[in-house]
Amino acid sequence: MDLSSTSTDQSLKARASRVAAIAAVHADDVDKNGRFPREAIDAMKAERLMGIQIPVDCGGEGRSTSEIAGLCTVMAQGCAASAMIFAMHQIKVSSLVSHGTDASWHRDFMHRICAAQFLLGSATTEGGIGGNLRNSICAIEVDGDRCRLEKDATVISYGKQADAILVTSRAHKDAPPSDQVMTVFLKDQYTLEQTHVWDTLGMRGTCSDGFLFKGEAPAEQILPKPFAEIAAQSMLASSHLLWSALWYGIAVDAFTKAQTFIRAAARKAPGTQPPGLVQLAEMSSQLQVIRSNIQAGLASHEQALKDPDRLSSMGFAVAMNNVKIASSEMILPVIHQALRICGIMGYKNGTPYSLGRHLRDAHSAELMISNDRILGNTSTMLLVHKQETGLLG
Repeated sequence: MDLSSTSTDQSLKARASRVAAIAAVHADDVDKNGRFPREAIDAMKAERLMGIQIPVDCGGEGRSTSEIAGLCTVMAQGCAASAMIFAMHQIKVSSLVSHGTDASWHRDFMHRICAAQFLLGSATTEGGIGGNLRNSICAIEVDGDRCRLEKDATVISYGKQADAILVTSRAHKDAPPSDQVMTVFLKDQYTLEQTHVWDTLGMRGTCSDGFLFKGEAPAEQILPKPFAEIAAQSMLASSHLLWSALWYGIAVDAFTKAQTFIRAAARKAPGTQPPGLVQLAEMSSQLQVIRSNIQAGLASHEQALKDPDRLSSMGFAVAMNNVKIASSEMILPVIHQALRICGIMGYKNGTPYSLGRHLRDAHSAELMISNDRILGNTSTMLLVHKQETGLLG
């Protein structure tokens, strides 16, 4: 049941497994106290994982989205919040890789990410836009070779801990809300005034508090492509695929706990079929469907990277949206079944079969870019786009 087995070489998987083992030791404390998973992030940096997506000629390893998705699955089995931070970081890196390699500052920045193992944060949400990352109220001000930005960011992913933050805004003060740019701000180029506290049901360790962001930097740190292009060609696909991979990892770990519980019951009563065994088989079937859905999405993404027109097409956007919708909605029934199998031992905290954290973390899946918003966008596209129905492409 390992998504990484078909997409990640053994050396890379071993690096992620070592991170997952460290993350698992601290996962309950991270969740209970809503604290940043420093141990897991330090382990990622020690394994040199922060820059693996960056091209070799910019200091990285040139790893694919499929390989990184495999790492997200492995890490999520140790601590979903740690895996989410890794995924969010890699989503930001994907924007640099896809749209910054022709700009000298951004190429140099990618070298710095690899050398110093920088952690990249994200500030795409804003007060007053209702979570719609494709609209901004704030506008970047360019004055000569300098740029300035003030943004009421209701959520900044692990904002206090990031080494740099990629921030969206209107391209200029007279630009419409959808005419956006994305700018890289280094830690010494901005201040954060906290406005909201990240006290949530799950994914507590991501520490995505809200801040009033104020930054000033050289104007060359603005990514050269419009954010509309960045979102369509890198950010949204990476988000849907990497998030789905880590959600799958949560479900895999829940399945493993249920399987371990049933095996223990079988040893106590040899020759009898332990309760929950049929449910375990159903869970296996559901996991296979989720896994196949993500693998198909990853394959579609790899093909689209070779065809810019396909990458920006409605058909590709619909396909990626559907991967996210299906993954986020299918993991909860799997975890619920695991809870029914493990019973009170899964319901209680502090047991080898505890599933409370898994269940709470998994509930974030339908909310991270709201499924209702995604379905609304998909339905609009389907007014003019013909649904792909062929089995072989």
